[in-house]
Amino acid sequence: MKTIITSVRKLGLTIAVLFAVSAVGAAVSADTTFDKIKKTGQVTVGTEAAFPPFEFVQDGKIVGYGKDMLDIIIADLGVELNQLDLPWQGILPGVLAGKFDFVATSVTIKPDRAKQFAFTVPIGEGTTWVMKRKGDTSVMSVDDMAGKVVGTQLASGNEDASKAFEQDMKARGLDGFGELKLFTSYPEVTLALANGTLDVAVQNLPNLAVIIQKQPDLFELVGPITDISYFGWVTRPEDTDLRDYLSEQILKMRDSGKIDELQDKWFGFRMEIPDDGYLPEGAL
Repeated sequence: MKTIITSVRKLGLTIAVLFAVSAVGAAVSADTTFDKIKKTGQVTVGTEAAFPPFEFVQDGKIVGYGKDMLDIIIADLGVELNQLDLPWQGILPGVLAGKFDFVATSVTIKPDRAKQFAFTVPIGEGTTWVMKRKGDTSVMSVDDMAGKVVGTQLASGNEDASKAFEQDMKARGLDGFGELKLFTSYPEVTLALANGTLDVAVQNLPNLAVIIQKQPDLFELVGPITDISYFGWVTRPEDTDLRDYLSEQILKMRDSGKIDELQDKWFGFRMEIPDDGYLPEGAL
């Protein structure tokens, strides 16, 4: 009986050791998202192609400043690109759920997001500004949004910025907005401003500047409602190796002058691309 018990114990110990070795081996050999991209030769990217001139659809294809940057990076990787065009509201939840490998769309770098996602270095400026119809003298400064119908995109950084500015107005003894209307995409916001549904539109400065360049007789800027902020791309928090690679490629384009070239092409002006000081405290 003693011999049998001893043998069983030895067998149990052997099995336990095998399981432990197997677990360690699995942990060591587990591929990151970046590893899988390189091994499979394929990458799936989430984009909201309704944010011109960063990303938008033209003649059935995704084009824009961000797309040109992405194409350069994909060429360096030497992999096949599957770029998904999705509503903004599904972009960040989608990457966390593993529906695609990373986000190549313009995501405002904010403290709450920077604790949930790994942000690349900035791809451009994202400061929130206000735009009105040309010649509307009822809105001469951002404080004139008191009592007005304001529009921006649902679940965006600009929705948060609008609400924060309204609270600031109230704290200074001003009235709040007459109404804050939220839209699925920014082109809808611009259309609503043009047809009089809105009094002002809240969006990011680079986008508004391009809209006004194309339609100078229809729109004009009012002013900013946030301090300077930036756009970046994001990966899942565990994919910092992929994030770091993307950042290296963006900075390489900056230092070579390629980003200046792309900004001239798509915006007609240039934006700073810092390599430090852009992340809030506590960022991944």
